[in-house]
Order: sequence, then C-alpha cells, then structure tokens
Amino acid sequence: MRQKVIIMGAAGRDFHNFNTFFRDNEQYDVVAITATQIPGIDDKKYPAALAGSLYPEGIPILPESKLPSLIKEHNIDLVVLAYSDLPHERVMHSAALVNAAGADFMLMGQKNTAIKTTKPLVTICAARTGCGKSQTTRAVVRYFKEKGLKVVSIRHPMPYGDLVKQKVQRYETLDDLVKHECTIEEMEEYEPHIAMGSIIYSGVDYEAIVREAEKEADVILWDGGNNDTPFYTSDNKELKIVVVDPHRPGHEITYYPGETNVRLADVIIINKIDSADADDVYEVRENCRSVNPTARIIEAASPVFVDDPSIIAGKKVLVVEDGPTLTHGEMTYGAGMVAAEKCGVADMIDPRPWAVGEIADTFAKYPDIGILLPAMGYGDQQIKDLEETINAVECDAVVIGTPIDLSRIVNIKKPHVRVTYELQEIGKPTLKEILEENGF
Repeated sequence: MRQKVIIMGAAGRDFHNFNTFFRDNEQYDVVAITATQIPGIDDKKYPAALAGSLYPEGIPILPESKLPSLIKEHNIDLVVLAYSDLPHERVMHSAALVNAAGADFMLMGQKNTAIKTTKPLVTICAARTGCGKSQTTRAVVRYFKEKGLKVVSIRHPMPYGDLVKQKVQRYETLDDLVKHECTIEEMEEYEPHIAMGSIIYSGVDYEAIVREAEKEADVILWDGGNNDTPFYTSDNKELKIVVVDPHRPGHEITYYPGETNVRLADVIIINKIDSADADDVYEVRENCRSVNPTARIIEAASPVFVDDPSIIAGKKVLVVEDGPTLTHGEMTYGAGMVAAEKCGVADMIDPRPWAVGEIADTFAKYPDIGILLPAMGYGDQQIKDLEETINAVECDAVVIGTPIDLSRIVNIKKPHVRVTYELQEIGKPTLKEILEENGF
C-alpha cells in the first residue's frame, strides 16, 4: 500500500520536494498540495505534464485551511511541511494540528532534496526574508565577472502562472520578463540580474533547469528565496553564504528554515550594521556562533542611494516598499523609509485610507505593515489596485524602495524617486578574500 501524503506549500519548495523525492516514488501517493502565503495559487492543479506517470490527472492544489478535513477525508498518513519563513512555534502548531488529525508530520532535509551540479556552486540564502540576499548576490556576480568567468544564477521558484510553461525559464533581456508574463515579485528578483548583463534561470523543474544552466556556466550561483534552504549541492567546490539581519535579533535561531541555513553556512553576513543597534548586532553574532562556531563572519552595511533627493526633501511622501519583506518578512520598514528619513522628508503619508481592492485586503491580512505601501503585484488586478492606490494618496511625491523601477510597471502620476542599495563590507574578511581562499 502506498502511503497517502499531503504537501503543505506556497508554490515553491513544495513543488521541488515533490519533484525530487515523491514524483516517481511508488511508496507514496501525493493526494494534494495545500497553498498559503501567496494569493491566487490555491485554485489550480500541479499539472500531469510535470507530475509524472503516477499522477495522470495531476495533483489538486487546495487552501491550507482545509488541511484537517483533507487528512480525515483521505485517511492521510503523512503531511510534509514545504514552505519557509515560519517562526518555530508556527511549525510546531502545524505539527500538532497534523498529529491530532492522525497523520505523521515531516520536514525534509538536504539529502533527499538537494540536486547535484557538476559546476562550482555558490549558494546565497538568509535567516529571514528581507535580510539583503539581493545585494549580496550582485556582489558575488560582480566578483566572478571581474575574473572573466561566466556565472549563471538560478533563482528560487516563483511559479504563479502556467506551471507547464514555467518548467524552465531563462532571463537575459527585459523582453524575457514580458515573454514569461512576470509578476512584480518575479521582476524584482530577475531584473537586477538582467541590468548587470547577467543570466538568470528560474521555473518549476530544478533538475531540468540546472542541466540547461550547466551548458553555459563556469559557476552556478543559487539565489535563494525567503529563508529557504538551497536546492543544489555540488560534486565540485561549493560555498554556502547566509545573510542575517540585526534589525530582527533572535530570528536567526527562531525561524524555519532560517536556523537550518545558519547551521549550514560556511559564511555568515551580518548585514545592515550601519543602521542597527550595537547590542542587536552583538546578539545576532553570538547566536550565530552558538549554533555554527566554524562559520566565517562578515559584517556589512547596505547604504541607500536616491536618484534625486531634491524631489522628496521637505515633502510629504508615500513610501512604497518590497511587498514580501513587509508581509511574511514582517519588517516594519525597508530601504524606502531609510532613504526618506535620510533625505529629510516632512512627513510619510499613511496609504491605508486610500487603499483599494486587493491592496486593502493585504493591509487587512497584515495589519502590522503600518504606514508603508507594499508593492504587491502577483496578478493584473493586484497591479491595477496598486496603481490606483498610489495615485489616490494625497502626497507630494512617492519614494520607490522596491528592487525594480516600479514606475516602469505602474503609471505613477506624481513626482517620484527610486531608491537603490548595495552591499558594503565593513572590515575583514571580505567576500572577495573568502571566495579566493575557497578556490573560486
């Protein structure tokens, strides 16, 4: 008898765990995948074209809220938690719910889910969403470019559309963002690589993706999502970099699977030390050393740059920040707010009175966001509601703190500035020194 399984997911790690362990495994029958965190992903199927011969009808994707009834209805044996950025307490609440319904509860490790690449590999992960993986990734890409090596990045999945079309995606130009019908969240991750003249892959089937990437890469760079663990390991040399955030001290050892990343790390970057409290930096450093005493520690800042500070100095502004950082990342500010304060704005306007549609729904679901506007754009309607909200807010100017130029996607009818940020290492060792020491 095949064990009946449900995978708890959020359109990413769940699909990967299925592909690498369950897809052709005749010991298990995956009855359903549940979905949460991301709007609009709980009403489809994991398609038969990707699910393999054991699942000719595909696998239904259903709301996580139905999990207890699904366990009892299908007499489920095993539930696998397969998404990230969860406090440890939340993980154990899920385990208790599953066990109370009669099923076993499972967390999967690297042995059964990490795909081997033949190329040298650098992985960049984090303890939480919003720690600063993006600027760290860009710094590593620049290092390899300066050495004359072709680095190909592979991004953690964000498959929110047609999953069959998204099996293997390659991005080299801005036209590729249109070709693959990217959401704002996807563009925020892919566009910075394109702007650097770098290639990035993403999609659904990460075995197929890495085999394509290996054809053109000297080095593979894994660009992690949220605080998930790497999808790859290497038969060649490998370096695991993990970014932690002193603005959320203690989270590096109290979130899943962020603590796993910290324990796996060869290099830990304590980011944002320029804007963090010294006691919090100390706490994060000691926590990291307590669970991984052999990791090399780099301290870094993430200074912000504003393209035209005069547009916002002394003005009433709306601050738009990266959506996931504010929602399941639980940050109460981001680069946009830091830049606004640095430039001496007169006031930051609360957008909630003007929020419409799905943006209003986001504020209702995440009430702790406060006066910042999350740049949510998982679908056309959400982008439309974002645009309408921005233009309705009574302000003098807009501060765009998102990783992409939001004005390229949304018609902002007010003066606006864009905020950018880069990794700035403080003292020794540096990323360059550690990469060189490890033969890269």
